[in-house]
Amino acid sequence: MTNVNINLTITQIEEQVQKTHTRQLDISFNELADMYQNNELNIKPDFQRLFRWSEEKQSRFIESLILEMPVPPIFVIEVEDGCYELIDGLQRISSYLNFRGMLKKITKDESENESEDEKPLKLVGCDIAPLLNGFTYDDLPTAYQIRLKRNFIRMQVIRKESDKLLRYHMFKRLNTGGEMLEPQEIRNCNIRLLGDEFADFLKQIAENPCFKNTINNISETRSKSAYPQELALRFFANKNYREHYIKDIDSFLNSYMEAVTLDSKYEQHVDFDYNEESRIFDKVFRILDKALGSKAFGPKNKNSSYIAENFRIYHYEAIPIALLTILEKVDPDNTDHIELIRNKLQEIKSDQKFIEITTGGGKNTKNLLNGRIEFVKNKFLEIEGFNES
Repeated sequence: MTNVNINLTITQIEEQVQKTHTRQLDISFNELADMYQNNELNIKPDFQRLFRWSEEKQSRFIESLILEMPVPPIFVIEVEDGCYELIDGLQRISSYLNFRGMLKKITKDESENESEDEKPLKLVGCDIAPLLNGFTYDDLPTAYQIRLKRNFIRMQVIRKESDKLLRYHMFKRLNTGGEMLEPQEIRNCNIRLLGDEFADFLKQIAENPCFKNTINNISETRSKSAYPQELALRFFANKNYREHYIKDIDSFLNSYMEAVTLDSKYEQHVDFDYNEESRIFDKVFRILDKALGSKAFGPKNKNSSYIAENFRIYHYEAIPIALLTILEKVDPDNTDHIELIRNKLQEIKSDQKFIEITTGGGKNTKNLLNGRIEFVKNKFLEIEGFNES
């Protein structure tokens, strides 16, 4: 590398450094609790929902504070009104608030007005000072209550002047979590540093009744998580962004969600017409729901023409996107049209080639994804009256 190139690289890196403004504060846990109660420290519902530490892990953190053991710093971002949003340290701060009986419950409708406090934590599993087990905060000797309140933690503040995209990437790298979370749960949390609109849209559209019925056979655990939102995201990503897919589905979905959410001033930004995309999504899944309902993405039974009530992701990736080819020629309220789609779907699922390209592992490459979509697309174009001629 020449000296000119080295100097240019250093200049570009320093430009990025200058876009990040930070400061450090040493703050007591009592101050953090006051900030939380006064809405000066915000843990957004999508973020707080990721509080997953067991009572034992929470208890051992409280034990560490009482024993005055060192704890890692937390990270916050400064927002326009001077308040802070927590971006790293959720498990620790929530554990402290839970022990103090201050942690607000996230209600089903996420309404702050209907929130109520969780039942305070009772210490369990403390192994350095097992005599602490069984204590709540109110049960502790006054000296330990004061010690907890006065214990300090380092707070790293990312100033509001910092570039939005750099703040987002910093959060992604910090928020490793250490807990088993659905990728979409983390995605929903991360993306809100860039904007809320697309994340809120996915949450809303995943409640579409026809869509919910066609994916009804995903596991109960996944149906209660953010997985339906991930499936909605997959539909839009495969529809609008498939040329960027390589092999890693999580990176692909992350990139698309970022691209839609970013302001137009960023090079990565892609346009998203919310009204039109919503209309298309609704029509696709109304047709599929009327045609096969909860069997829309199920495989054909090996020993009969019966379609199993299972959910197959390769079916889901191919069928809705391929349906776009004839979407505007299909009337969801026309029973003859629905019957044609139903018969063709049954034929597709019975086709040995389709079975081969949608069965087994190792089929998540770009070429194979495009091949599945193209196969179903060509089958739909065989329907008389729906072809492109």
